[in-house]
Parts: sequence; C-alpha cells; structure tokens
Amino acid sequence: MPQLRLALNQTDSCVGDLARNAGTIVHWARHAAERGAHLIAFPEMALTGYPVEDLALRPSFVDASRAALHALAGRLAAEGLGEVPVVVGYLDRCEQTLPGYGRPAGSPQNAAAVLHRGAVALTFAKHHLPNYGVFDEFRYFVPGDTLPVVRVRGVDVALAICEDLWQEGGRVPAARSAGAGLLLSVNASPYEREKHDTRLELVRKRAQEAGCTTAYLAMIGGQDELVFDGDSIVVDRDGGVIARAPQFSEGCVLVDLELPAAAPEPPSGVLDDGLRVEHAVLSADPVPPYPPELPGGQAPRLGGLEEIYTALVVGLRAYVAKNGFGSVVLGLSGGIDSALVAALACDALGAERVHAVAMPSRYSSEHSLADAAELARRTGLHFRTVPIGPMFDAYLASLAVTGLAEENLQSRLRGTILMGISNQEGHLVLAPGNKSELACGYSTLYGDSVGGYGPIKDVYKTVIFELARWRNAAAAERGQTPPIPEHTIGKPPSAELRPGQVDTDSLPDYTVLDRVLELYVDQDRGREEIVAQGFDEALVTRVLRMVDRAEYKRRQYPPGTKISAKGFGKDRRLPITNHWREGG
Repeated sequence: MPQLRLALNQTDSCVGDLARNAGTIVHWARHAAERGAHLIAFPEMALTGYPVEDLALRPSFVDASRAALHALAGRLAAEGLGEVPVVVGYLDRCEQTLPGYGRPAGSPQNAAAVLHRGAVALTFAKHHLPNYGVFDEFRYFVPGDTLPVVRVRGVDVALAICEDLWQEGGRVPAARSAGAGLLLSVNASPYEREKHDTRLELVRKRAQEAGCTTAYLAMIGGQDELVFDGDSIVVDRDGGVIARAPQFSEGCVLVDLELPAAAPEPPSGVLDDGLRVEHAVLSADPVPPYPPELPGGQAPRLGGLEEIYTALVVGLRAYVAKNGFGSVVLGLSGGIDSALVAALACDALGAERVHAVAMPSRYSSEHSLADAAELARRTGLHFRTVPIGPMFDAYLASLAVTGLAEENLQSRLRGTILMGISNQEGHLVLAPGNKSELACGYSTLYGDSVGGYGPIKDVYKTVIFELARWRNAAAAERGQTPPIPEHTIGKPPSAELRPGQVDTDSLPDYTVLDRVLELYVDQDRGREEIVAQGFDEALVTRVLRMVDRAEYKRRQYPPGTKISAKGFGKDRRLPITNHWREGG
C-alpha cells in the first residue's frame, strides 16, 4: 500500500494577527518538511485565529484573510516548501447565494484551503455549523456543500472541519462513498473537563463510519475565555489508536501511515447529504517504499486535577500575553481563592510578574495576614500591604452605612486600591471569584469582582480546594516548596468583613451547594428534578432564588477561563430582567 508521512501541527493562533499566525504556519511547515512530511496540516482558522466572532461580518477582515492566504501560499513556495501540500484554516466568503439560508452571495464561511506549489489548489467550507454552547456559527457563516478530496502521493485524502465530525452524516459517510484512504479533520475544539475521552470515542466512531484511517488535528492555546488543549488523534479504520499528541503543548506530530491506493478513476458526482465531490490531483504517484520511522505512539494523559490546573494556567497565560500585559496584580487575603489564583499566576507568568496586595481591615485575622505573607514567601511573588482602616474610617465619617453596606464598603475600597495600582503600574487585575460564589451572587460589585480576568471563574469551590491540594502535592513530589500554606487550605472560608464571619453564614455547605449548582447551572435541571434527587426542598428553593437574582452581577464580572460544559457567559445566557423563577 502507498505510504504517507502526515504532519499534524498543534499551533496557537491569535485572532486578527494574520502576520503572526502566518509566521507560525511557515515555521512549523518548515519543521515538518525538513522531517520528510508528505502532507502538512494546521488547525481550523489557524490563519485568522478562532473564534473570530463579529470580525467575520467585516468585509475588510474577510478580504484580509483571503489575501493573507494567497500570500502564505507564495511565501511557502518562495522558502522552498511549495512541493508539500499544506492544509490551513482561514476565513473566506461564499461567492453565490445559497437557497434556504437567506444569506446573499459574499456571506462569510469558516473555510480551509490546500496550498501547493505557490497557489491555492483547493478550498472548502465547514459543512456542519455548530450553534450551541459557545458556538454561534449560524450567526456568521453559511455552510460548504462539497466533499473535498486531494490526491497526495497516490492516496485520496478527504477533508473536513471540526463539526463535520461531531454531527452525524455529511462528510464522514461521504468519505466512505468516495473511497477515501484518509479522512483529515482540522479543528478548533475548546477544552472542557473530561472531554478527551468523548473526543477519542468520537474519532474512533467516525473512522469506522468513514471506513478509513482518520486524523483529528486540534488547536492549542487560549482565546479570551476559551482554552484549546490539542490532544490530536490518529486512528485506523477500525478505531485503533495510531498516534495521540500531548495535551496543551504546541508542536508537530509526525506519523508514517500505510493507506489504500487511490482508485484509477477519481471520485466524482454527488454523494451523501448532497455533497458534491471536488477532487484535485496534487501528486498521483506513491512515494518509493521506505522503512517507517515514525509509527506513532501516545503521549501520556494528564490526570483529572492536573488537566484542569493546566487548562487554567494556559488560559491565564494566553489572555495576559495576547492582550499585551506584562504583569498581574491581585488582592491576597490569606483565603483559598486568592491563594489558588496567586499560584496559578506564578505558574503561568513567573513569580517576578505577579504582584499581590494584602489589604487588612479591623476584621482581618492575624492568621489571614500571616497566610498571605507565607504564600508570598513560598512563591517569591512581589508582596505589599496597604491597610484600608484609615480609608474605611474616612468613608464612615462622611457616609453613615451599617450592616451589609458597611461590609461591602470594605470590599469596594480594596477594589479601588487594586485598580489604582493597576492604573499606576500597568498590571492586569485578577479577580478571585469562583463559580459557586458567582452563581449565588456572593460577591460585591466593584469590590472583589473588579478586574480584567477571572482565572477561577468557572471552578466550583469544592474543586478549588482539590486543586490547591493537588498543586501542593505536585510540588512536594518534585522536591519543591508547596506554594499554598496548609492553614489556608484547612481553615473555614470567610470574607472577613465582620467579626467571626464564615461563608456558611450566607451559603449552604459547599459540598451540598456545588452539587445543586451543577444540576441547575450546568445541566439545566428544574427545581422538582433536583429535589427528586434527594436534596432538601427548602435548600433547593433558596439556592435557585439566589442564582436567578444574581444575573445582573454575573453579567458585569470579567471574563475567565472556561473549563466546564456550561460556564457563565457565552454558554449560559439569561435575561437580566427575568421574572421566571424556578425557586418560586
């Protein structure tokens, strides 16, 4: 059978930075070509970054994407890389009106192209458009209606884009009908907890349906709240894993494949789901037989907590870098949330780029101040103390507030201090709120919610504790100092805004609260369904009321790394003014 050395490049793109992204593509294409690749692939919309959101609706950006694609083809050839076909995702437009979509000619498309010998040899657009979760592709794009097939070194390679594999029908069965020897899908599939198992089973199933070896190439890096984890996969026609790439790691996966020879007559006509075959012959003759040097293999998988922690680090690092910040600042209270955020920031950026501020009030405990100072000592981050007592007293002298208003005033003073430091010194402020607190509105607008990014915004409180313990254990295993003081992990959580305050004064125990929130927020279960699972009816009603009434707060919270199937923001969009109450 013909042989093919396939190069799958897990690369990180930045939305809108066409020059940078093109440079990345050239770099890794050269890397693959120097190692004998016969076909080189890059992720979905690698040239423009993903997702481009409303940039897709700007004709000037579509024009720039198309121009950059042709320039990239010329550049690859000029640098001696033109003989190896390169598959790259970009933003295109549809030249004709598609009946049934109500969109005129010129509508944007999520597309990919095959570049060869200095030209664009073939283009195609995503057939299945996702419209759930964080995806709004029906808003932006019109679908492609072809089955693209390129003949490379005597093998017919069918091409697809991301959702073309996630949905039934379309290009997968069409690849079987066309007799393809390889199905190659380029993807920008965001990370979610435990998604890697789902992804593997999907690729296995689609390979069996397509009747051929299937390669799933995924993007890595971060874009706003999304994280891309790589984990590219190649399986044989029976679903057996040939190669699996590392998670959260940029690089090139090279694998030698033996694939069926293409039929003498190229496939043609209209196949499954009305897809019309578009076939291009790039190299008809197989390569001379060679001893396979790159048989594949599987990179080690990350454990559950390590995977989540790594995703949070990658998301924070990407947001800081891509938005031009050199450093971050956060309030360090001695509590578990700010401690974990500080550890994440040090791992993402290096301790020398992390600034922490203790802002004690009359209610701050000595152990909290000691815990904050101890974390700073262990990690080596920059640490300062700015007491809020004099400011608090001055406010109270001018503004007679008591109770909750007095508590919130302390939080807002701290927010003002952090924003002042940010303005003066140029740091990005990190907000320490977790998903449990955001769900219930247990935060202060313009206080602990200030900031440019929320690294643990999509992490429930119970998982916060698990991550802190994991991070300390990982450090101990490597012979390093655990970054988070043990006392911080062991003490009851408290905002310390009044004497003796603990979180459970206002919220149910987190082990119960988080289970209710997962059902209501993540799974959209109703009150009766949740109660039927054994939870106290009064507690469920109370929690659901808190969640429903806090939408206005969540809408004003900064973006943060998404790790769950349904994070606050793009995933879960509810009206702020809303009189429907699950909790009655």
